[in-house]
Amino acid sequence: MPTVAVTQVRTGEKLGDNVTTKLGNTLFHKGKILTDRDIEVLKAFLISSVYIESRSSAEAEVGTEEVKTAEGSAPPPFLAEYQNMLTLLKRLFHLANGGQPLPIFDIRTRLEALIQHIDAYKVLTFVPKNSLLQDFVYHNSIMVSLTSYLLAKWHGLPQKDLMQIALAGLLHDIGMAKVDYAIVEKKNKLTVQEMDEVKQHTLMGYQILKNITAINDGVKLSALQHHEREDGSGYPLAVKGDKIHIYAKIVMIADIYHAMTSDRFYRTGQSPYLALEQLFTESFGKVDPTLVQVLINKLTQISNGTLVKLSDDRIGEIVFSDRSNPTRPWVNVNGQIVNLAVDRRLWIQDVLGVI
Repeated sequence: MPTVAVTQVRTGEKLGDNVTTKLGNTLFHKGKILTDRDIEVLKAFLISSVYIESRSSAEAEVGTEEVKTAEGSAPPPFLAEYQNMLTLLKRLFHLANGGQPLPIFDIRTRLEALIQHIDAYKVLTFVPKNSLLQDFVYHNSIMVSLTSYLLAKWHGLPQKDLMQIALAGLLHDIGMAKVDYAIVEKKNKLTVQEMDEVKQHTLMGYQILKNITAINDGVKLSALQHHEREDGSGYPLAVKGDKIHIYAKIVMIADIYHAMTSDRFYRTGQSPYLALEQLFTESFGKVDPTLVQVLINKLTQISNGTLVKLSDDRIGEIVFSDRSNPTRPWVNVNGQIVNLAVDRRLWIQDVLGVI
């Protein structure tokens, strides 16, 4: 069983022994199949080397399907369906740009196949693999779709609404197909005229969807209203909360969250915890507070045992979540408890994953 330098460890290799920190805490258990994120954690804890089971002996013991490296194995079902959806979505935007009909049956079938594996989708930690900045609108649409589906489910909406809400999230930005791509990928601040053109995507999206009978009004209105705000400060029509469809309220929250946490041409994404905190504080009066609270409570209640990087680059493990301060848990950093609800100078910069 060879000892391998962490710098030489490859995704998909299997640990032959427990990995412990300098304080004697178990970081990873024997038998764990290492991911890219796991290798980052090993480096963060200054682990210099680990025991790796040889591929030949491991394959003989448990079968090749479980131990193939990432290069040689089929992706997990969720990631495979995500990639299928990404390919379809690019085609949809091309069709919408050319004024051609959208294949709604294909869209719904592909979305249902993706949602079958939604348990593998972790809103706080999911990052699309090998994503390109120019593909932001496609990845954002898929993630908004999945997060909207979950938020609607957590909020208690009827089962019959869930797939329609997922469609609303998937198609909310379809109007961006009509926006000049030079504006979409611009790295500097948009001019007033350019921003006005971007804002037209809500109206154009509604025009693309309005005559499609296979989707309901909530899906169509989500394309139109996902930039409206509860206090009437949004666009394109500056309507207030009582005039905004519930689907659009859900989609707008998912869209704001993913816009904050995703890398863009002009900035890097924020920490998921910081985004949730800002969504709660800075969007007060702008978005539905009940829905925001549901999202925050659900995303942070599963965090105990999660490895995180703090804003000062220290690595620690969440050991307690205070429900009155759900975005500011207690973090164990090498035996020292950091209460983020007290020390407001710090925040969770990155979620590394669950041990």
